[in-house]
Amino acid sequence: MSVDDYSDNPFALNSDDTAKLDAIEQALLDPSPRRIGRLDQWGLADTYEVYAEVAEYRRLSIAMADGTMIDASLSVPRNLAPGQTCPAILMPAPLNDLGHLAYLPMIPRWALGGYAVLAYSQRGLAKSKGEIHVAGPQDVADATEIVNALIQIEGIDPERIGCFGASYGAGTSLLAAANDLRIKAVVGTSAWTDLFASLYENGTRHLAAFEALVKLFKEERCSAEFKGIIQKIRGNIIDDEVRKFAGDRSPKNHLRAYNDSQVPILMTTAWHETIFSVPAVIDTFNDLTGPKSLLVQIGDHGNAELPGLLGLVSKPTEMAYRWMDHHLGGTAGDGAEPQFGIRSEYMHNLLSDLHHPDWESYALPKKRFHLADASVGQGDGQLTADKPQPGWTRSLKATGQDTEAVVAPKLIRSGLYERAGLPHVYKTADIDRGLAAIWTTAPLEQAMRVQGDLELRVTVTPRAMDATIVAYLMDCDPATGMANIITNAPFTVTNEQPGQATTVAFPLQPAHYVLRKGHRLQLIIDTHDQFYADANRAPSTVDLASPQGSESYLDIPLSTLE
Repeated sequence: MSVDDYSDNPFALNSDDTAKLDAIEQALLDPSPRRIGRLDQWGLADTYEVYAEVAEYRRLSIAMADGTMIDASLSVPRNLAPGQTCPAILMPAPLNDLGHLAYLPMIPRWALGGYAVLAYSQRGLAKSKGEIHVAGPQDVADATEIVNALIQIEGIDPERIGCFGASYGAGTSLLAAANDLRIKAVVGTSAWTDLFASLYENGTRHLAAFEALVKLFKEERCSAEFKGIIQKIRGNIIDDEVRKFAGDRSPKNHLRAYNDSQVPILMTTAWHETIFSVPAVIDTFNDLTGPKSLLVQIGDHGNAELPGLLGLVSKPTEMAYRWMDHHLGGTAGDGAEPQFGIRSEYMHNLLSDLHHPDWESYALPKKRFHLADASVGQGDGQLTADKPQPGWTRSLKATGQDTEAVVAPKLIRSGLYERAGLPHVYKTADIDRGLAAIWTTAPLEQAMRVQGDLELRVTVTPRAMDATIVAYLMDCDPATGMANIITNAPFTVTNEQPGQATTVAFPLQPAHYVLRKGHRLQLIIDTHDQFYADANRAPSTVDLASPQGSESYLDIPLSTLE
């Protein structure tokens, strides 16, 4: 299989969406019949004609204390009665060349719900001046100054300020709310809560995602501090400076502030998120004590909310409107109350919609599968539930070569295909067993559900000093030999000497997946995935084993489908 090198911009809009955004901005700035009429081709003319009657839009620049000019746009209601006030939404931009203009199609919905909206591009992004700080302390200080500017606008209620952000804007929104008590409600779609865990999972750098983000930031626009961090991560220098840089930008480190203020927080993520750590988002959600909601959906980073950002309907944006209405008193939503707790979809049913009050009630009890050696005449091992299986060793060649098993053939876009009902199909029968070890269950006697956290234990012995392994759990159809990915995780062992055996137990990404009767669960472990940085010396050998007393196993939250 040819694996994409992740060099393309995964967030690039097509030409039609770009043209639509341009036409929307022109109609907002000049709501003349000619400008609004241009929106007829997308069926939007009526929407923006109504918008022009109830609100006014303009572009503006906001000067920060150090003189840096922040590019922004403002939508305010027309004809507020004397003394009448309205709630307001602050919208820091996602990471793309459009900056805050990416939110343009959402503005009519907010406006028709009675909200003012101030959207802006963080310093260094799009048309804002200054340098990229990656939602650092400077960006948090900027957000406070922008709130200062917002509440000076006539008619804005300073007690009803909310913050909505997608991706880069989600992190900025969460960090701003920890610092500024005037922000009374937060929504972060495709959110992050632990930047370090997103960069460095189980001792393994998420190098492909990191380089994709750096390319989007545009390295020449980054601050000297960030440029230094970029070089350290590329050079695998994960020191206290890198940890502090990431920690300063991690909302999880502000739990006390959130819990003291009880600010309502809604976050969304995806089961196959490749940019930010899903376990960290879940952990932060669990630790919040105020009003909270978590939505986990099919796909990858930014997939699920994309239609909503483009002015259509999506669960994340519909939930955002309800969330803000409930906490700020607007009417942008459908009038329904917001849902607290956990809301989720399962692979690959886009219409699924499950609700649980908390993660404890959501995650199923784990069932232990032991990794057993291959039966006589069989090439692959077995996943068996009966008893521990000690005494076997499997040797893998570390060549720096990908197998058929990869996290995602394409960043972001593989998730979009999943949401369209076209998940990537893996031909696991074609995997070179010299490069990967595989364990498979017997055919399932009935449909089953994987729901919650998973853990793998295995003993790793690199013939060189260090080793990276990547584990994938697949849903395999024995009738076709084809499989879909359920979840994955890497682990890097760092030893002081070659040939040292290390037993490691580590979590795989949480999952929610429904398996059909007759299918098999299939665990694949190999030594290379282009998505992750590889610590293996190529060529070399990595041994996997199950010694007595530290037998290998895979814990799966599994139950029959009700």
